[in-house]
Amino acid sequence: MLESYFPILVMGVFAAAVAGGMCLLARLVGPRHATAQKAEPYECGMWPVGDARRRFAVKFHVVAMLFILFDVELAFFYPWAVLFRDLRLFGLIEMGIFTAILVAAYAYVWRAGGFEWD
Repeated sequence: MLESYFPILVMGVFAAAVAGGMCLLARLVGPRHATAQKAEPYECGMWPVGDARRRFAVKFHVVAMLFILFDVELAFFYPWAVLFRDLRLFGLIEMGIFTAILVAAYAYVWRAGGFEWD
């Protein structure tokens, strides 16, 4: 029974050996010249100015979560469309209820000002 897992074990050992070998090779061959310029923080083409713990507006996070929420919910339409003929009237009613809930949530967020970017 365990014979069928042997190729997976061999592949895992091989992958670990390749990863370890690459890390070791990079450590042995790679240049290591520490300079003051390399030790300075530099990110995204801009020199750091001020405190790194800058506060973001909560509105940014709310809009991001709303985008993810509606984007993920819309991903449920694809499997429904693929199985539409098999689901028949039951699938149509279920997707109608799902769409109604989605539209109600969208309308609520819109009326509450969730999409306003000040």
